[in-house]
Amino acid sequence: MELNEIYTEIITEHSTSSRNRRHLEQASVSLAGKNPSCGDEIELELLIDHGRITDASYTGTGCAISQASASMMVDLIKGKSLSEAKYLAELFTAMIQRKTTNDKDLEPLEEAAALKSISNLPARVKCAAMPWHTLETAFKSTSFQTADKVRG
Repeated sequence: MELNEIYTEIITEHSTSSRNRRHLEQASVSLAGKNPSCGDEIELELLIDHGRITDASYTGTGCAISQASASMMVDLIKGKSLSEAKYLAELFTAMIQRKTTNDKDLEPLEEAAALKSISNLPARVKCAAMPWHTLETAFKSTSFQTADKVRG
């Protein structure tokens, strides 16, 4: 099986899976993300405890790329510290903007690195990046800043 086929399989699996697509009871933070140019949207929900994302989920609609990207992101950030999750979001953004292209440097992204080739499709970059931009926006929100203080 060629690398492109493996990447396609990973994207298809994540876009159709319901394991991360659910409402998260007791979410510390809930934030909406939207790509107005194509209609992709998600509601990202995070449970934060003692500086760690103990659970995460999303609900939403959109193309396979946006939904797969959201699912991969949720898989990746669960159990991570807030600083680790922030680093991963920054790394993903650098990858999709072609600022970081070395596969070794992208290893921390695990399966999300399968979206690297999307950077060659300008119309799809916003689809892949939207969930990660939503997470980055969460880091800047007041509710995110106070959520950890309330639980932590």
